[in-house]
Amino acid sequence: MESSAAVTPTPPPASSRPRRSTLPRPKEDRHFVTALARGLEVLACYRSGDKALGNHEIAQRCRLPKSTVSRLTATLTRLGYLIQLEDSGKYRLGTATLSLGSAMLARLDVRQLARPAMQELADFSRAMVSLGTRDRLSMIYVENCRSSAALTLSLDVGSRIPVATSAIGRAWLALAGERERQDVLERVQEVDEVAWPELQRAITRAVDDHHTLGVATSFGEWQKDVNAIARAFRPGGGLPPMAINCGGPSFKLSKEFLLGEVRPRLIEMVDRLEASLLR
Repeated sequence: MESSAAVTPTPPPASSRPRRSTLPRPKEDRHFVTALARGLEVLACYRSGDKALGNHEIAQRCRLPKSTVSRLTATLTRLGYLIQLEDSGKYRLGTATLSLGSAMLARLDVRQLARPAMQELADFSRAMVSLGTRDRLSMIYVENCRSSAALTLSLDVGSRIPVATSAIGRAWLALAGERERQDVLERVQEVDEVAWPELQRAITRAVDDHHTLGVATSFGEWQKDVNAIARAFRPGGGLPPMAINCGGPSFKLSKEFLLGEVRPRLIEMVDRLEASLLR
């Protein structure tokens, strides 16, 4: 025990601490090209609902100096990955980015294999069923199926939702390797130190649910009026873990319905999919 004369400095609040870049931390790797990583980070900061972003907005999202972002956006514009709008000076994604995403999606055989069963589950649950994988602190949807019901979530391929609060993200965390999971959780903690203790408990509970119930859960934790469950799997072929969720408005998808009726169907579907991929 420290003596009573010792004074423990009070750490500054999280909001006043300098926020680091969202880039993963390279372990002093001489092969890691920081300039390239920052350029890719600029492209990755665009979200599905964004039409155009200015340098200031990009700098905030990437946590980079505005002067650095200005050089990056100028370079990416010359290469066709960004297009600068004359009226506002902001940037939207250019056509060169299409080749990156479309080539990757075309090689994801899991999408074609999963879609029929995903649509069947969406029709049964009258909800939305999505396939996703992690990108930084988000899960990005690579396939999406909706029921014919009038009210479902307005998300589509390319949409991003948080790893920490979503069922699909928590399912991914349950299957990720220990080192990768801890790295992600450390970065989540740095985003909001104040909310972290409660969020950590919720993540631990959801990961335990994935091991005991077969699914991770998020009942009003991503958005207060949205319920969802998800199960992760390994697609093989050198690809990282992926997950499939089923979710929708809480007034239509109760916790009891998701766990009692949807859960066994989701588990069976994902297990069959994983088995077919790993043959």
